[in-house]
Amino acid sequence: MKVVIDAMGSDQAPGPEVAGAVRAVRAGGGAFSVALVGDRARLEGELAKAGAASGGARDAIEIVHASEVVTMHDHPAQAFRQKPDSSMRVAVARVAAGDGDAVVSAGNSGAMLATSVFVLGRIPGVERPAIVTVLPTPSGPLVLCDSGANVEPKASQLAQFGVIAAAYDTAVHGRERPRVGLLSNGSEPGKGTALTREAHELLAAYEGPFQYVGYVEGSDLFRGVVDAITTDGFTGNVVLKTCEGIAEGMFGLVRQELERTPLVRLGAALVAPALRGVARRIDYTEVGGALLAGVTRPAVIAHGRSDANAIASAIRAGVRFAERRLAERLTAALAPVEEID
Repeated sequence: MKVVIDAMGSDQAPGPEVAGAVRAVRAGGGAFSVALVGDRARLEGELAKAGAASGGARDAIEIVHASEVVTMHDHPAQAFRQKPDSSMRVAVARVAAGDGDAVVSAGNSGAMLATSVFVLGRIPGVERPAIVTVLPTPSGPLVLCDSGANVEPKASQLAQFGVIAAAYDTAVHGRERPRVGLLSNGSEPGKGTALTREAHELLAAYEGPFQYVGYVEGSDLFRGVVDAITTDGFTGNVVLKTCEGIAEGMFGLVRQELERTPLVRLGAALVAPALRGVARRIDYTEVGGALLAGVTRPAVIAHGRSDANAIASAIRAGVRFAERRLAERLTAALAPVEEID
């Protein structure tokens, strides 16, 4: 098992990528190896800083030189055409060629989408790959698709995101007939936009291995009403970032209240383990990355602000997706998806 990493993608690259790779292979105990793609001299220097210049973890780390870097300011399609030796493109190409089982990048997500589509190719029947994010809720994991790849999809694509979300939920979480909802501003049939109303009709008429429950409001996301949500990438990304902000803000407020008086601080010691557990469940660095679903091999998109822990988590996610043969399982589940048109 090998995970190929775009080592020049994150905001602080290549430090987090290298440190995360070292952390992941040390914890993996030889179960997998990694390939770091980027400027060889810089990567060797970061490996030395991480105490992995030779032996041990270094034996499980390959360095692949790439002379170009895709920045967050690059236009996705132009980055693909104009930077053929970018760390992102070389990393994806290695997996496409069979020299890797999954690819991880914390770089420009639009460029990663374009590169994955052009190099890996789409699963048959999928119009547009989408980013799948899993949100923790009191009733279990909630699959959100799309969370940032397609800001202006067509209705058929929006409906397909629901099929992708359901297939992902079945493959990863084992729910045989997940409940799928379409995010809207109300549950009544006349609500939403022209886009959501057309997608609603397509999903209602589609006979797939899931239960379509119709429109779902934002306030229902964490109430256990559905197992998976479909939405456009613009809305999905706003939902995701809002949830991150609310989580951080709420923990800040709780911390303030727990420090108000000596008596409250004493009680805080009793609830601290539970609070730390909740923090881990909502911490993106523990999740690491999201699957770009709809391409033929596992592609994991990590947060641009990823630190070493987030990169290590993204690598482990790539290993899990590859071990479970998620791309193949999604291909089988989505075989009839073209019928949704």
